[in-house]
Amino acid sequence: MDALVTTEWLAGELGASDLRIVDATYVDAALGRDVAADYEAAHIPGAVFLNLGELRDTDNPLPMMLPSAEKFASRMQSLGLGDGSRIVLYDDSPWHTAARAWWMLRTFGAHDVAILDGGLAKWRAEGRETASGKETLRHRHFTVWADHKGVRTLDQMKANLASGDEQVVDARSAARFTGEEPDPRPATHAGHIPGSKNLPYTGLFNPDGTWKRGDALATAFAQAGVDLDRPIALTCGSGITASTLAFGLHLLGKDAALYDGSWSEWGADRSTPKAMGAKETVDG
Repeated sequence: MDALVTTEWLAGELGASDLRIVDATYVDAALGRDVAADYEAAHIPGAVFLNLGELRDTDNPLPMMLPSAEKFASRMQSLGLGDGSRIVLYDDSPWHTAARAWWMLRTFGAHDVAILDGGLAKWRAEGRETASGKETLRHRHFTVWADHKGVRTLDQMKANLASGDEQVVDARSAARFTGEEPDPRPATHAGHIPGSKNLPYTGLFNPDGTWKRGDALATAFAQAGVDLDRPIALTCGSGITASTLAFGLHLLGKDAALYDGSWSEWGADRSTPKAMGAKETVDG
């Protein structure tokens, strides 16, 4: 199974005994959407609802930190996602949150995982079948194996300021990156990690919501000043849209680490330096 699958491919695979389809839609409550209700109203037949808003470390004050391996495995098992499953993720979110689910699954040891290109919007635009209500779930064993080599902590990101070993690429909008637009979180500084590059996650998608591929995708990174042959650490607001950059790099055959705390941690920490503007002015 390719990492990025088409609606046509998925339609042909519906009902396969080893296929598990997952709705990984997540949006902030401020947008006024109830994504669980949206799922029950219409989803791809057989799909289960992941609920990324709850699949996190709820003891951590930061918004979207990785849960424990045990919590992750328990949730996967309850959704019927287990060993031997081919997992296809999709979303109906402006933030393309299937990529966050993909990154989490990879971090916790699942490797036969794909994203549906164009998500639910493309599926529905093509007039394909949807189901309503909840699916009947069958508990399956999920062998969890946490691999945190692709996860970066605050201390590691601070150390990287001095070493410069990894390029830091920020997936937020240009206005959030430069500090022109204030951060929406209380007591969080505007700006970005000094020395980081800005590639808004929207730059990885075509106008119809499908992923850029090949040269077009590589060009998006190149235009942001990213050297694909050097190590990369990714950041954003809370670790969600940075996951789209991680998936985009995966499509290009590259691995990248992700700073899970992202700006919600760095921007609120009084001890971290913050840069403002396209030409950096560093505070702290």
